[in-house]
Amino acid sequence: MSALPVYFLSHGGGPWPWMRDAFGSAYDALDASLRDIPRQIAGKPKAVLVITAHWEGREFMVSASPQPPMIYDYGGFPPHTYEIRYGAPGSPQLAQRVQDLLEDAGHTALLDHERGFDHGTFSAMYPVFPEADVPIVQLSLKRGLDPATHLAVGRALKPLRDEGVLVVGSGLSYHNLRQFNGAGAEASRLFDAWLRETMALPPQERTQRLVEWEQAPAARAAHPREEHLLPLMVVVGAAEQEASTTVYHEDAFFGGLSVSSFRFGEAAAA
Repeated sequence: MSALPVYFLSHGGGPWPWMRDAFGSAYDALDASLRDIPRQIAGKPKAVLVITAHWEGREFMVSASPQPPMIYDYGGFPPHTYEIRYGAPGSPQLAQRVQDLLEDAGHTALLDHERGFDHGTFSAMYPVFPEADVPIVQLSLKRGLDPATHLAVGRALKPLRDEGVLVVGSGLSYHNLRQFNGAGAEASRLFDAWLRETMALPPQERTQRLVEWEQAPAARAAHPREEHLLPLMVVVGAAEQEASTTVYHEDAFFGGLSVSSFRFGEAAAA
């Protein structure tokens, strides 16, 4: 089995896959990009590891429940969105493997046997695997949100790609909720342009720019707090020597925001 590619996904807002009537065509481009992932990886993986922007721990945390519950980590949405069930199983075996890889590389990693799926996981994974038949394990970020640490964790996780595990970072390339509309258009455009330029650079230069991401144009306007950017660091670390492909981009998200998703590594042959 060849190594699977890895992905950084801009996962959209809240429980959007269950609100298509309300949003109209606003999510069509994102939805199409997510639904295309099984084609790019030639089917279904053995399991998925999601590095989620919606979970932080004092150390790296790994979800280990065999049947994860749901976490409705949003507010102000219709009542039915608090009854969503995405019934993908967990995988205690994969959770243990992730813990072992991280600890072998010198990172403390703790298993959480209660953690459920947050919306950064279930809203991103539902369009990819709507039948909810692929086991999913979540990995948290580590408080402090140090870019170099998260890149190093990605390097430790690289062997998973040869084991049939799809590694996905779920965040957003722009995440300033106070300007999550046309007011953020210019900042998102500037930062997204820098990000796509950075992703196209040779590996060493790409990594260095990510470590120094705060120097990017409009960096803190795009990410007042960088938890939605840090999953990108992990997936880049897991495919550090491989080229990137922009698999989703638009400039009119939520009234004019520029957002992107990336794949690292080659897609399966057609």
